[in-house]
Amino acid sequence: MTDKPRSHGRLKARPTLTPRSLMEAPERPGSWVARIITLFPGAFPGVLGESLTGRALDEGKWRLEPIDLRPFGEGRHRNVDDTPAGGGAGMVLRADVVARALDVAAQGVPPDRARWPVVYLSPRGRRFDQATARRWAGAEGITMLCGRFEGVDERVLEDYGIEEVSLGDFVLTGGEIAAQAMIDATVRLLPGVLGNAASTEEESHSTGLLEHPQYTRPATWRGREIPPVLLSGNHGEIEKWRRAEAERLTRDRRPDLWTRFRDED
Repeated sequence: MTDKPRSHGRLKARPTLTPRSLMEAPERPGSWVARIITLFPGAFPGVLGESLTGRALDEGKWRLEPIDLRPFGEGRHRNVDDTPAGGGAGMVLRADVVARALDVAAQGVPPDRARWPVVYLSPRGRRFDQATARRWAGAEGITMLCGRFEGVDERVLEDYGIEEVSLGDFVLTGGEIAAQAMIDATVRLLPGVLGNAASTEEESHSTGLLEHPQYTRPATWRGREIPPVLLSGNHGEIEKWRRAEAERLTRDRRPDLWTRFRDED
């Protein structure tokens, strides 16, 4: 008898005009919510349904509510895009179509963007970082707009005051992968998601530095030994070593972070 594959209560992807959760999870008052406007609701939960984020989703510590953009489209074929004004290659998501989806996503959520950010995943946006993840984790939830094609009509971004955020200095075919990465970084900071909350205080970017190297058993592997200080039991010396290694790695690998760290120190 084979084990039944984990489905996380995944529902079939059907067009919908209201947010719906892809996971049959208990709703807890005050749980953090991610509403995702996307042409590909079937892309979720994806990797978010696995490991710690998936377990937290099953336990209702956060909720995932994809909103299918297609039903908001125009005409019999539910067109969501059109050619760029002024000419050019590709297609652009229409302002009126996106606005209808945003209006539905805004139902029942606070208008204060500090309490509920509204974000467009865009390669021209401000680069996502750990500080942004912490800010979002401190909110009640978030609405993310996943772009496709050549992007979104600028007018809807301006009219709704949407925050543009980029996963990095590269271009993806759509915002779904970026949304999953950013949600993962945010959800792991929510209370009760990680088994050891202290681990988030020591990892890369939490203090402005990259994380120090990590080791575990065996003590010797292929002739390489764990640094003796880590086996000394002297916690003061261990902390000094870890700090020095974090500074060294940051200086060597990320001079931009090192300069910022020194300026703020």
